[in-house]
Amino acid sequence: QVQLVESGGGLVQPGGSLRLSCAASGTTSIYVLGWYRQAPGKQRELVATKGRSSTANYADSVKGRFIISRDYAKNTVYLQMNSLKSEDTAVYYCYANYYSAYWGQGTQVTVSS
Repeated sequence: QVQLVESGGGLVQPGGSLRLSCAASGTTSIYVLGWYRQAPGKQRELVATKGRSSTANYADSVKGRFIISRDYAKNTVYLQMNSLKSEDTAVYYCYANYYSAYWGQGTQVTVSS
């Protein structure tokens, strides 16, 4: 069983930055860690993922603005979000793939002036 605990959401002005963190526990052999988001009235969508030995995968809407990274010693994945836009407002969910999919509880990110 994998547990995921997110932190780092909040309110930020357009053009600002936030960093999300997700600490995983239960195993250190998670294949893929990443982030999805869900805005009100919309389906959950991929933001970014990173496998253990692969390059990162980003949604087109965040390429060049968001950076995903993994700290294998801490079993943690980060999402550095820069140049935030109002359309980035959503609940962000940490995701893990370890024989099956696991999800965090979600953290709210609101981009507004």
